[in-house]
Parts: sequence; C-alpha cells; structure tokens
Amino acid sequence: MISLPDFKAKQLLFVNAEWGKPSHLRYANDNIVFEKDRKVQNRVSVHKTFAIFIRGDLSLTTNFLKQSKEHGVSVFFLKNNFEMYGGMMTTAEGHYLLRMKQYEISEKKQLAMAKILVGNKIINQANLLKEKTSLEEKHVLENRLQSVLHQIKKVKSNERLLGIEGNFSRFYFKAVFKDMGWFRRAPRTKEDPTNFLMDIGYTFLFNFVDSLLRLHGFDTYKGFYHKLFFQRRSLACDLIEPLRYIIDRQIIKSKNLGQIDEADFIFSNGSYSLPFDKNSKYAAVFLEALMDHKEAIFSYIHGFYRHIMDPLKNKFPSF
Repeated sequence: MISLPDFKAKQLLFVNAEWGKPSHLRYANDNIVFEKDRKVQNRVSVHKTFAIFIRGDLSLTTNFLKQSKEHGVSVFFLKNNFEMYGGMMTTAEGHYLLRMKQYEISEKKQLAMAKILVGNKIINQANLLKEKTSLEEKHVLENRLQSVLHQIKKVKSNERLLGIEGNFSRFYFKAVFKDMGWFRRAPRTKEDPTNFLMDIGYTFLFNFVDSLLRLHGFDTYKGFYHKLFFQRRSLACDLIEPLRYIIDRQIIKSKNLGQIDEADFIFSNGSYSLPFDKNSKYAAVFLEALMDHKEAIFSYIHGFYRHIMDPLKNKFPSF
C-alpha cells in the first residue's frame, strides 16, 4: 500500500498517440519514454508516475506491462471519445481481511454510509453554487440545502436516497452551468460540449479513484450505495460522488479563462468530439485539477480504508 509521503511526488500522464502513426512506450533507465517515428518525444521518471492514460494507437511490449506492474503504475486505454475500453490496474492483492470486512457490512450500515456520502456530495455542490450566487440567493440556497439534508437524515431506503440525490442534481446542474447553455445531464451521449467535457473529466477522476481503492486492497466491484451490478466498479462509483464537483468547477474555471472554445469541437451524428490536435489541451485541464487535489483525494480514500478496517475508531470520511 502506498503512503501519502510517497504519493505526493506522483503524477498522471496522458499520452495522445495519433491513429496510424508509429508510436511506442518503453522503459529506459527508470524512465517512461514516449517515442514517435522512432524519435523520443518525452520522458518521465517511473518513480513519479501513478497512472498513464493512453488515447490513440501505439505499441507496448510485454516488458512494458511487466515493469508497469512492478512499479505500481496503472495503464488505461481510452477510445477516441475518452471512454475507457481496457487497462491494467495495479492492485494490492491478498488483503483478505479488508475484503471480508467489506462484504460483511450490513444493509443498515450500508445505508448509513450512503447517507453520509450523498450528504457530502450535495454540500459540495451547494458550496460550488454559492461561489456563483448573490447574498440573497445564498440564503435561499442554504435553506434548500438544509431541507435536503433533513430529508436525507430521515431516509429509510436506498431507492429514496437515489431520488433525493437525483432531484438536487437536476437543480444543481441547471444552476451551475446556466451560463453555458445547459439543457440536461446526458451521460455518454455527448450532445453538447459541456456534457462531453464532464464525461472526459469524470473518466479521469473515476479511474484515479478506482486505482487508489485498488492500491488499498478493495474489491472495487462491491459498493454500498451503488449495488452489485455486472462489470460495474460500484465502489469507485460510490467514492467518486463527493468529488465530482472538482470537475464541474474546473469546467467553469476553464470557461471563464477562455480555455474552452466551441470552435475546438466537432459535431457529428448527434454528438460532440475533439480533433486529434485538441485532445491534449482538454486532457491537461482535468489532469491539472486532479493534481491540485491529489493529496486530499488520497487522504479521503485512505480515511475510507481506515473506517472499513475499524469503524468504531475511525469515522466515515468527508471530502
């Protein structure tokens, strides 16, 4: 299991390999080397690398995968639209005691944990909204927040909790992205640039959180709010919830700074995408946001680990 002092030096890499062009990743003298047309484009120390996100077409050797595993570097393969289609995630194998505790959590305890999680998410969403509202609007928003938190406190089923979260999220998205022509949240359809950017940011965030959970030894398919579902990493779906506002805030910040240009996007067959030369630009926006919060995210995941191992001694963490 990685420690916080070791994690502080880690970074995330994004490799944008052009389709049809000969590109290659390899290790050389404890460095990860990216080559294109047999010329070195970049290199970085493996000891400073936590994960590599690869979009495009390049070659990897079995030795590269072996050394990535030995150095604890996760590798993610992304489609043209930034959806993950495969990868090699480093895990802390054999932590049977943690797995036993994870699977023995009662339904009552799972609901209690989920209520804290959703409350944390909604508080973070409300705080982001407060950054964009007037003093009078803040007062109205605070009343709404307290009402929702009161509802969460009284919830007696996971289904009802999902409904409360969904209702607040619809209100939140409409308000937080009102200056960006917001219509609705449409995951995966990418029907406007904002939804497309959210999907990119959430993909990076999700796999970052999943990697941290795996390094602690969790079975990330066993969640407590998102229940067991075939091939869904439900625990990562759970723990990402209070962190999503990081991506939302970064989109707003980038828009205000003029980093988001609608002319960069391509619209085809009802969805938006990016040309090759714009991928690194937008990937960097979100990886920068994750790096700015990486220590807090690590501490949050580690706090969750400590809670599962000894819930009487360690409270459920808040982000």
